[in-house]
Amino acid sequence: MIVSKFGGSSVSDADQIRKVKAILESDERRMIAIVSAPGKRNSEDQKITDLLYKCNSLVQKGLTCRPVFNEISKRFVQIAQKLKIDDVKLSERLDDIRCNIDAGRGADYTASRGEYLSALIISEFLGWEFIDAESVIVINSDSTVNDETYKRLAAKLEKGKRYVIPGFYGETEQGVVKTFTRGGSDITGSIVARAVNAELYENWTDVSGIYRADPRIVKEAEVIPELSYKEVRELSDVGATVFHEEAIAPIYSSGIPIVVKNTNRPEDPGTRIVPESNDFGATGVSARGGLSRIRLRKLMLFKKYGVRHALLTMLHVFGIRPCYSLFGIDSIVWFFDSKMASDSVCQAMCERLRKEFGLDSIEVDHGYSILGVVGDGMNDSDAYLKATEALKENSIKTVFVNYGSSDTSVLFGIKEEQSAEAVKAVYDSLF
Repeated sequence: MIVSKFGGSSVSDADQIRKVKAILESDERRMIAIVSAPGKRNSEDQKITDLLYKCNSLVQKGLTCRPVFNEISKRFVQIAQKLKIDDVKLSERLDDIRCNIDAGRGADYTASRGEYLSALIISEFLGWEFIDAESVIVINSDSTVNDETYKRLAAKLEKGKRYVIPGFYGETEQGVVKTFTRGGSDITGSIVARAVNAELYENWTDVSGIYRADPRIVKEAEVIPELSYKEVRELSDVGATVFHEEAIAPIYSSGIPIVVKNTNRPEDPGTRIVPESNDFGATGVSARGGLSRIRLRKLMLFKKYGVRHALLTMLHVFGIRPCYSLFGIDSIVWFFDSKMASDSVCQAMCERLRKEFGLDSIEVDHGYSILGVVGDGMNDSDAYLKATEALKENSIKTVFVNYGSSDTSVLFGIKEEQSAEAVKAVYDSLF
């Protein structure tokens, strides 16, 4: 059995959904489809999920979401009409959802309705059974998958039947709708693939696989034929957004292969993701921007037991969750997504930390990227030396280098304005 997940670009309009149907019907082993909410139809368009978040934001301000939700309704009704699906019942569901959003059901419920409606339409178009993710997927408070999920899926999925399941969301143990992080439909696909012990998990998108570098930066970048589980996680963590890094976790122990393919070019081989790859050395280069840096110092900082955890807890109080950490004998450097905190929040946090921990210094500055060179066996290759030399030759200053903590990646901290230049320089040197 093959589990096939289709991203937002693959279900953005009726024409794209017809391509989905052709792909599913071209191989009888494709029996379960996981679908995202409709994405952009063109560069000027908006994703349905973004519009839904806008609806929730309006409600939080005490305003009605009706004007924005009307745009959402129009789009879904238009898709249904073009697919010759009865839009009367759909309109009734849309009205119910809009009322629930206006009644304050919250961000997770609101955001999940794009996948819910998409799956309803596609299941009817295909003639496959619809299963609401809320009834089968249980998500823990830390956004990991509760084991109850696999029991529910085993009881719900009948052998020989075909199903459409919305991605991105499930419910808490208390029965409240909860979403994964953005791009979480990839995780749903992995969950279902594990539950049915699929022979293959297909991830259909609008590109023909995972590239060695962002093709918007490096036009001649090649598609990577094969990646290991570890490599795809490391690449995703440094900005390669084709496949969600957390989607490996559900199938990690089962060894189910994944293939990333292009809905618009289904004949292309795509990128295959397997437990272990035979390709050692550098595989790809990517950069994750939009980061801020916290630097703090105190003499004998770590003499007090638990101080690192206490400092991190205080950061969490201010809504900051670092994605990269560096430690010196008396110092800590953390990098975090700049969107997590405004300048005023950062200032208040620094004052609180300085006072409570008696810090000698603490400061926050912005405009950083983390450049990652990824590949199995990095510690035994010369990729680190080549990348370092390429950065030096192009006058790209590094604020830190992390070499040796992972045998699958080398990380360089750089200024964000040099991010694209750095990716291009390292790609040219390595590939």
